[in-house]
Amino acid sequence: MLKKLTILKTASAAMALVVLLVGVPISAAAKGEANSAKAKFSDPYIGQMQNVTAGYQDTLVHIGREYGVGFVEMRAANPMLDPWIPGAGANIIIPTMNILPDAPHEGVVINLAEMRLYYYKTPFVAPITFPIGIGRDGLRTPVGTTTVVRKKDGPTWTPTDRMRKEDPTLPVSVPPGSENPMGTHALYLGFPTIAIHGTNKPYGIGRRVSSGCIRMFPEDITQMFAMVPVGTKVTVVDQPIKSAWIGNSLYLEVHPTQEQATLMEREGAIPDYQLSEKDLSYIMRVAGPSVESLDWPKIRKVVKERKGYPIKIAEKADIKKAER
Repeated sequence: MLKKLTILKTASAAMALVVLLVGVPISAAAKGEANSAKAKFSDPYIGQMQNVTAGYQDTLVHIGREYGVGFVEMRAANPMLDPWIPGAGANIIIPTMNILPDAPHEGVVINLAEMRLYYYKTPFVAPITFPIGIGRDGLRTPVGTTTVVRKKDGPTWTPTDRMRKEDPTLPVSVPPGSENPMGTHALYLGFPTIAIHGTNKPYGIGRRVSSGCIRMFPEDITQMFAMVPVGTKVTVVDQPIKSAWIGNSLYLEVHPTQEQATLMEREGAIPDYQLSEKDLSYIMRVAGPSVESLDWPKIRKVVKERKGYPIKIAEKADIKKAER
């Protein structure tokens, strides 16, 4: 099994690990606290790609947890591998580089499509990021802006009337303890009945399995609970496609939509997906003056495969001209 990494999941920590994605410039987060204190963090991404060689006992679930990556993220990045028996010697891609969501860089930002949470603790350092579990079909996690209204160490789980109607065997409430579905800590949001909390079923992280709440690994919710004060702004978005200029290269990061996530989880692939007008307009807007440099066949391939990590699709127009 892989040795447990006891690191905080920040861009600066990821920089010290094995780099898979060649040619990506080093993030400002790696330049040290002395530099970061002088200016606001402005990089459009965090982290670096990594890879590991699987042992005979490894699964994508266990490897993902070691590196702070959810199940669908791992499945999408490694679609040709059996998630439960990848096999000794298999090369496993760890998608630990993330383009930041198009949302205010403050407080907590949750992107449902990538099933990932970002916490902007201060404006001067890179956000901290964690994988999450979200609401399933029919019980979606709401999109919008709210705040952390209260926190609870040792929450009591109280099933809603709907839950008890669906499953009459559920108790009226579950006190703190190992059987509590909310885990050890909870941050309650302004959205009715919605909280960011732990779980007693860690395999649900990186999946759409909750009744709308945001679930976190037990080791991650304790960090969030300690860091995030009551009153913190929480922005929830649903952005399966993200794009950004990193140095002179334009990168595209495409995740399965919420509808596609279940199929990706089960089969490691999704049906053919055509580039929509909305997708096209977004990519062209980000490309700006270098739109003529876009590699459209590659873009269509990236959108179709939805591997969930940044892939280079263009270079700045002036750079291309200089090479000629």
